Amino acid sequence: MKEKLNELIKNSYAPYSGVHFACIVETKSGAFYEGVNIENASYGATICAERNAINNAISHGDKDFTALYLLTNLPHLAYPCNLCKQTMLEFFNDKVLFNIMTTSGENKILTYNELMNTVFTKEDLK
Repeated sequence: MKEKLNELIKNSYAPYSGVHFACIVETKSGAFYEGVNIENASYGATICAERNAINNAISHGDKDFTALYLLTNLPHLAYPCNLCKQTMLEFFNDKVLFNIMTTSGENKILTYNELMNTVFTKEDLK
Protein backbone atom coordinates (compact mmCIF):
# COMPACT_ATOMS: atom_id res chain seq x y z
CA MET A 1 0.00 0.00 0.00
CA LYS A 2 2.87 2.37 0.81
CA GLU A 3 4.22 2.12 -2.75
CA LYS A 4 0.83 3.07 -4.18
CA LEU A 5 0.55 5.99 -1.73
CA ASN A 6 4.05 7.17 -2.66
CA GLU A 7 2.96 7.32 -6.30
CA LEU A 8 -0.37 8.91 -5.48
CA ILE A 9 1.12 11.68 -3.32
CA LYS A 10 2.81 13.04 -6.44
CA ASN A 11 -0.67 14.13 -7.60
CA SER A 12 -1.23 16.23 -4.48
CA TYR A 13 -1.58 19.96 -5.13
CA ALA A 14 -0.19 21.93 -2.17
CA PRO A 15 1.47 25.15 -3.42
CA TYR A 16 0.51 27.13 -0.29
CA SER A 17 1.43 24.86 2.61
CA GLY A 18 3.84 22.49 0.87
CA VAL A 19 2.25 19.71 2.92
CA HIS A 20 1.21 16.80 0.72
CA PHE A 21 -1.18 14.00 1.64
CA ALA A 22 -2.36 10.89 -0.18
CA CYS A 23 -5.15 8.67 1.08
CA ILE A 24 -6.63 5.35 0.08
CA VAL A 25 -9.78 3.95 1.67
CA GLU A 26 -10.68 0.28 1.54
CA THR A 27 -14.25 -0.95 1.54
CA LYS A 28 -15.87 -4.21 2.55
CA SER A 29 -16.35 -5.02 -1.15
CA GLY A 30 -12.55 -5.15 -1.49
CA ALA A 31 -12.37 -1.96 -3.55
CA PHE A 32 -9.86 0.82 -2.99
CA TYR A 33 -10.58 4.51 -3.58
CA GLU A 34 -7.93 7.19 -3.79
CA GLY A 35 -7.65 10.86 -2.91
CA VAL A 36 -5.03 13.57 -2.52
CA ASN A 37 -5.19 16.98 -0.90
CA ILE A 38 -5.95 19.80 -3.31
CA GLU A 39 -5.27 23.28 -1.95
CA ASN A 40 -6.84 26.48 -3.16
CA ALA A 41 -5.95 30.16 -2.68
CA SER A 42 -9.34 30.39 -0.98
CA TYR A 43 -8.25 28.13 1.88
CA GLY A 44 -11.80 27.08 2.75
CA ALA A 45 -12.09 25.55 -0.72
CA THR A 46 -9.18 23.19 -0.04
CA ILE A 47 -10.12 19.52 0.09
CA CYS A 48 -8.23 17.04 2.22
CA ALA A 49 -7.00 13.72 0.84
CA GLU A 50 -9.14 11.80 3.32
CA ARG A 51 -12.41 13.45 2.31
CA ASN A 52 -11.41 13.22 -1.33
CA ALA A 53 -10.96 9.42 -1.04
CA ILE A 54 -14.11 8.93 1.05
CA ASN A 55 -16.18 11.04 -1.35
CA ASN A 56 -14.73 9.05 -4.26
CA ALA A 57 -15.95 5.80 -2.67
CA ILE A 58 -19.38 7.22 -1.91
CA SER A 59 -19.66 8.59 -5.45
CA HIS A 60 -19.19 5.00 -6.63
CA GLY A 61 -21.91 3.74 -4.25
CA ASP A 62 -19.44 2.07 -1.88
CA LYS A 63 -20.15 3.13 1.72
CA ASP A 64 -18.99 0.24 3.91
CA PHE A 65 -15.42 1.11 4.91
CA THR A 66 -12.87 -1.20 6.52
CA ALA A 67 -9.58 0.74 6.43
CA LEU A 68 -7.99 4.10 5.70
CA TYR A 69 -4.35 4.56 4.66
CA LEU A 70 -2.89 8.06 4.94
CA LEU A 71 0.56 9.23 3.87
CA THR A 72 2.15 12.65 4.38
CA ASN A 73 5.43 14.24 3.37
CA LEU A 74 5.77 15.80 6.83
CA PRO A 75 8.69 14.48 8.90
CA HIS A 76 6.24 13.35 11.61
CA LEU A 77 2.89 11.59 11.68
CA ALA A 78 -0.05 13.87 10.97
CA TYR A 79 -3.62 12.94 11.74
CA PRO A 80 -6.85 13.89 9.97
CA CYS A 81 -8.32 17.30 10.67
CA ASN A 82 -11.70 17.70 12.33
CA LEU A 83 -13.50 18.25 9.01
CA CYS A 84 -12.24 14.85 7.90
CA LYS A 85 -13.15 13.28 11.22
CA GLN A 86 -16.68 14.67 10.93
CA THR A 87 -16.98 12.91 7.56
CA MET A 88 -15.61 9.74 9.14
CA LEU A 89 -18.19 9.99 11.94
CA GLU A 90 -20.88 10.06 9.25
CA PHE A 91 -19.68 7.03 7.27
CA PHE A 92 -17.23 4.93 9.33
CA ASN A 93 -17.85 2.56 12.22
CA ASP A 94 -15.62 1.52 15.09
CA LYS A 95 -14.21 -1.44 13.13
CA VAL A 96 -12.34 0.76 10.62
CA LEU A 97 -8.54 0.67 11.05
CA PHE A 98 -6.30 3.64 10.27
CA ASN A 99 -2.76 3.24 8.97
CA ILE A 100 -1.02 6.62 9.27
CA MET A 101 2.38 6.95 7.53
CA THR A 102 5.11 9.37 6.53
CA THR A 103 7.19 9.27 3.36
CA SER A 104 10.24 8.90 5.62
CA GLY A 105 8.97 5.57 6.99
CA GLU A 106 7.18 6.33 10.25
CA ASN A 107 3.99 4.31 10.63
CA LYS A 108 1.23 3.89 13.18
CA ILE A 109 -1.95 1.81 13.11
CA LEU A 110 -4.87 3.18 15.09
CA THR A 111 -8.36 2.02 15.91
CA TYR A 112 -11.34 4.24 15.18
CA ASN A 113 -11.54 5.41 18.81
CA GLU A 114 -7.82 6.10 18.99
CA LEU A 115 -7.93 8.17 15.81
CA MET A 116 -10.88 10.21 17.02
CA ASN A 117 -8.73 11.32 19.98
CA THR A 118 -5.98 12.78 17.77
CA VAL A 119 -5.63 16.37 16.55
CA PHE A 120 -4.20 18.24 13.59
CA THR A 121 -2.96 21.69 14.62
CA LYS A 122 -0.82 24.55 13.34
CA GLU A 123 2.10 22.83 15.09
CA ASP A 124 1.84 20.04 12.53
CA LEU A 125 2.61 22.53 9.76
CA LYS A 126 5.95 23.62 11.27
